[in-house]
Amino acid sequence: MAAQAATAFPAADAEERTRDRVLNAVLEHGPISAAELGDLLGFTPAAVRRHLDHLSRDGVIEVKRAARAGAGAGRPARRYVLSSQGQSTLGNDYLDIATLALQRLGELAGPDAVRQFAVERFGEMERRYAPEIEAAGPDITARAQALSEALSRDGFVASTTSIEAKAPLPAALSSVQLCQGHCPIQQLAAQFPVFCDVETDVFSRLVGVDVRRLSTLARGGHVCTTHIPTGRPAARGPHSPATSPGSLDEVSNHLQERP
Repeated sequence: MAAQAATAFPAADAEERTRDRVLNAVLEHGPISAAELGDLLGFTPAAVRRHLDHLSRDGVIEVKRAARAGAGAGRPARRYVLSSQGQSTLGNDYLDIATLALQRLGELAGPDAVRQFAVERFGEMERRYAPEIEAAGPDITARAQALSEALSRDGFVASTTSIEAKAPLPAALSSVQLCQGHCPIQQLAAQFPVFCDVETDVFSRLVGVDVRRLSTLARGGHVCTTHIPTGRPAARGPHSPATSPGSLDEVSNHLQERP
């Protein structure tokens, strides 16, 4: 009887260590699919799914669904990320340090310094994304799709949905909604909303029209949703929008934000 118990405990320990490897891989590489986890860790699909199901039941990971690039209207891919509970379980020292540093920066240099930090952080993203979005041409829908694909490569689990305006609204009020299912700085942005504001400004410059953020993960939304009006071509110049008061973009944004 004792021998059987001794054999069971090492097996249980090995199972726990394997599950920790899966959890750490999701933390480091998420959003990641089960197939990608199997390739990364050298596990069979059945073993990966067993551990993912266990971690999902424990609430430490969650599923984010993302449209497959170039796969048409097929079923969204299941990708795994660490949940808020999982982040708390593993510890948030990095978040605490970043939060304290930004709080101290704001105290010493004022809120403009925090905003400038956010501008510099997203400036690198803008520089990387700009060439491929410009290559998509002047069509706003195509530019929004290019932005979505770039965001997904960086782990934001992005997708786009076209919304056609129906009579009596003019066709110029058609739009695209850009959704992001994951935000790597979600908890930081909850305390410093300027990060969301600066990201929205970057999206506006990249697609070439004024955009409006409808919801964010940082403020309790299920996803981050950005409204992108598609009623006219992108503004000329280095991905810089040009709108005037009372423009169709403003009207469209206003309509979208009605409860």
